[in-house]
Amino acid sequence: MKHITLILISALPLFATDANRAQSTVILEEAAVANLQLDFAEAEETTFEETIFSLGHIEVLPGKKAIVSSRIPGRAFSVLVIPHQEVDADAEVAWIESRQPGDPPPVIKLNAPISGMISKVSIAQGQPVSPDNELIEIIDLSIVEATASVPQHLAGKLKPGVNAHIRVNALPEHVFEAKLAHIAAVADENTGTLEAAFHVPNPEKLLRPGMKAEFSLVVNQRENVMSIPRSAVQGDAAERFVYIKDYDLKRAFVKVPIVLGAQNDRFVEIVKGLFPGDEVVTRGAYALAFAGKGGISLKEAMDAAHGHAHNEDGSEMTKEQLAAAGHEDHDHHEHSPWNMLTIFFAGTSGFLLALLILTLVMIRQPAAA
Repeated sequence: MKHITLILISALPLFATDANRAQSTVILEEAAVANLQLDFAEAEETTFEETIFSLGHIEVLPGKKAIVSSRIPGRAFSVLVIPHQEVDADAEVAWIESRQPGDPPPVIKLNAPISGMISKVSIAQGQPVSPDNELIEIIDLSIVEATASVPQHLAGKLKPGVNAHIRVNALPEHVFEAKLAHIAAVADENTGTLEAAFHVPNPEKLLRPGMKAEFSLVVNQRENVMSIPRSAVQGDAAERFVYIKDYDLKRAFVKVPIVLGAQNDRFVEIVKGLFPGDEVVTRGAYALAFAGKGGISLKEAMDAAHGHAHNEDGSEMTKEQLAAAGHEDHDHHEHSPWNMLTIFFAGTSGFLLALLILTLVMIRQPAAA
């Protein structure tokens, strides 16, 4: 509890002494807040990940693809599967009519060698086939291989077990996690990269071979680093800032300059400008930068929140300013000698005096007897 109190006290001067508070504060109507659909995140000290960014793609895990072919020449008597169909191991997928004489000619059954999804059917009913034809392809997508092309000068930071955050363009809301399984034995001389492979669980079959992927490879971690989501940061390289919830006013957001440190795919380190517990605007922060001062002035908001008049910059009005603005009654009320504190001490003193007199009387009565 003491720690929290110290944080709040240290944060107060940030706003109370800022002469530019009126210019840096945006106060919105309730409807405007609802329309902007603002989201927030708390600035906090966390374990910060240092990452390497890389591009790559999704592949079938080695050993998880099978080809169905015929051992004898003939023609396709029937084809029982279609692309994207799930099959179990040993399921019937086609029948082949042999070229050997007979009435009817003999037929053989083709079975699925593995469980998985039919990815390709290269045969039609009645089509002639030979043993060298690849008739049906089956892939098992329960686990896929995500392959990142890592620049050679950064590959030395990779070790087995390094974690990766993997995203694909087709699934922007999903982040897949996996650990480094192996690194290629030979570098690509044309691209100057080395392939790093990750085995990604894929129970919902969302990841498909050929999808482009983005990798954030976690190569280091630091403890107790103040950080916020990258989406909260606004401005250009020379002037970065965020909007945070005003600690005092409702629907008020203050533009605060910040100094950035390291960044990764999700978070950015804050070197200066924020305190733990500050709530920064994430979604909607860009729109706030173009909202001007909002629909309510700082003076109006401060007057409503505190119940007395303020200056246009939000500061407290002096006695002279109150008098000039016609607030003599308010000033008299604020500085009346008979305020609540005075009444309390007067009542307490009277009670103690009466108690003292009663005690003296009770002491003297036995002496008189």
